[in-house]
Amino acid sequence: MTASTQAKSLSIPKTMKAWVLDDPEQLRLTEKPVPEPGPAEVLIRIDAVAICGTDVEIITKGLPAWIRGGLPFNKNFTPGHEYMGTVVKLGAGIDEYAIGDRVAVEIHAGCGRCERCRMGMYTSCLNYGQNYGDHQKGHRANGFTTDGGFAQYAVNHLNTLIHVPDQISDEEATLIVTAGTAMYGLDVLGGLIAGEGLVVTGPGPIGLMSVAVGKALGAEPVILTGTRDARLNIGLKLGADHVINVGTENPVEAVKRITGGKGVHYVIECSGAPNALNEAMAMVNRGGRICLAAFPGKPVPVDLAKLVRNNIYVYGIRGEGNSATHRAAALMTQKKFDAKLMHTHTFTLEEVPTAFKYFRGRIEDAIKVVIRVS
Repeated sequence: MTASTQAKSLSIPKTMKAWVLDDPEQLRLTEKPVPEPGPAEVLIRIDAVAICGTDVEIITKGLPAWIRGGLPFNKNFTPGHEYMGTVVKLGAGIDEYAIGDRVAVEIHAGCGRCERCRMGMYTSCLNYGQNYGDHQKGHRANGFTTDGGFAQYAVNHLNTLIHVPDQISDEEATLIVTAGTAMYGLDVLGGLIAGEGLVVTGPGPIGLMSVAVGKALGAEPVILTGTRDARLNIGLKLGADHVINVGTENPVEAVKRITGGKGVHYVIECSGAPNALNEAMAMVNRGGRICLAAFPGKPVPVDLAKLVRNNIYVYGIRGEGNSATHRAAALMTQKKFDAKLMHTHTFTLEEVPTAFKYFRGRIEDAIKVVIRVS
């Protein structure tokens, strides 16, 4: 780190620009105090932050954000969780990172004291949201229960940090969390997938990353289903062996054809389609495993008898648990796949509402929309 870079990193203002959520759908740019890192925390100057589908859920419906024991509206809450930046201040006890380090962040630190956190399942922390008033359990989930990344600075716990090497750009680094979610999904399915068949349903950011990570871990074949040819083509570039446009072909029949009638070992469901789980059950072989990384907007009927008769396992995941981001970052550093293919649009911090418009409307086939902050 050069002297000029170090001087810049140490220059910390008292206030910062930040977007806060007022009523549903109402984001407002304002000034907030720059937060102070506590023990085992660092202050990060945010350099880039990406928009996630969960951000849309939060600004429209509130959940899964949970601020001071309730929905996040009109509480001066700053959303945003897929960010990276530069360490500019260290809290007490930090020697694992230094001023000037580039880092990406996980969302969840967890409380570190409940049964789930001690198992490494900090994304399922039993004290979720219990970090206010008399409930100081130590839980942090930036952009969900504490302030997030649509701002110039954020405090993060040591356990959420991932070193970003120089060869990874800021924009690409915002995708580390997405890749970590895909890795976590493969972890819960068993982790050892080399030579085994994988179907990914839905070519959104997590779906495309599931293709890339699955292929990097040796899955064979990797099959991606979806409705948009442009995204399916990106899936091919990220490692899919076959793509299926469900608008023109029955996906279950296509998977059976590709696998010679055997089906696959695993399905990662990233579409949230109402019949997705039933179709996934028809795609996997007996004893197969399904990971649900998306969810329908409403309750859906499921053929549970078929699930039981065929000894099919179903898992749900929350975020990027079990330190999966570190393994995903290693694959990106080793250039096992080109995550930059997913980055389609860039905006400034002042343009956050426009960025959301592009992301939500899929304008110009927007996939990963990134906000440049610094």
